[in-house]
Amino acid sequence: MSAERGALTHIGPSGEANMVDVGDKAETVRVATAEGHVRMLPATLALILQGNAKKGDVIGTARLAGIMAAKQTANLIPLCHPLMLTKVTVEISEDEALPGLRVSATTKLTGRTGVEMEALTAVSVACLTIYDMAKAVDRTMEIGGIRLLEKSGGKSGDFRHPVHKS
Repeated sequence: MSAERGALTHIGPSGEANMVDVGDKAETVRVATAEGHVRMLPATLALILQGNAKKGDVIGTARLAGIMAAKQTANLIPLCHPLMLTKVTVEISEDEALPGLRVSATTKLTGRTGVEMEALTAVSVACLTIYDMAKAVDRTMEIGGIRLLEKSGGKSGDFRHPVHKS
């Protein structure tokens, strides 16, 4: 896979890591949506959907963990800017074809930098929370498919993952 837009923005002339200066960028509405999934045994999925997991409400807890994680992205990813998010949604749904749970997160703000990392962080932590809460009954669970689906706003314009279907 080749870089689509040129040079890496977080690498300085001597190869050192740098935080990008966004001070001169225009404030625009920026939105990003990411997704991922947790594949599990059918019995584990049934247990979660019935609300009988030993640790409690798996889906509700994972949703809350994803929202909280989005707000903490700058503390987790070294070169991310702290952002004043105006909206974070995390949706978790059953997918019998996996079998398992699909997780999507949408983040939004009006600002000078994008919210892709916040959406990706929300999905990642929600998936990890699902795993944590169900690992006592299924250590074969797999987390995967974490990717940016789409983003809008900012100088680089809109992006839509080529295989994303609305």
